Amino acid sequence: MNRFARFSVLCFVLAIVFAPAIVFAHDGAAGGIVIDKASMGYLGISIGAGLAAIGGGIGIGLVAAGVVDASARQPEMQGKLLTIMFIAAALIEGLALFAIVVCMLCLFM
Repeated sequence: MNRFARFSVLCFVLAIVFAPAIVFAHDGAAGGIVIDKASMGYLGISIGAGLAAIGGGIGIGLVAAGVVDASARQPEMQGKLLTIMFIAAALIEGLALFAIVVCMLCLFM
């Protein structure tokens, strides 16, 4: 891992750790900073929906990369591979959509 990638990961982790305190903080009655449990729940739900979307995108990308690689090795199997790819992509997308719907249900319940 090069230095830029390490720095990017460090910045991302620091943003995830310190963002709730900055974004969801408000002044309390005694003048201190208070973070609501509800606002932390909203942050958790939004991170969960984002991770579900990212996971679905990575899964579909890996399936497509595998099909392209297999099609390059055996061009005569391309039709069958595309059918399998579309079925797998639909299942992956359905799972990601289900995860996002569960996050939305948790948000509104």
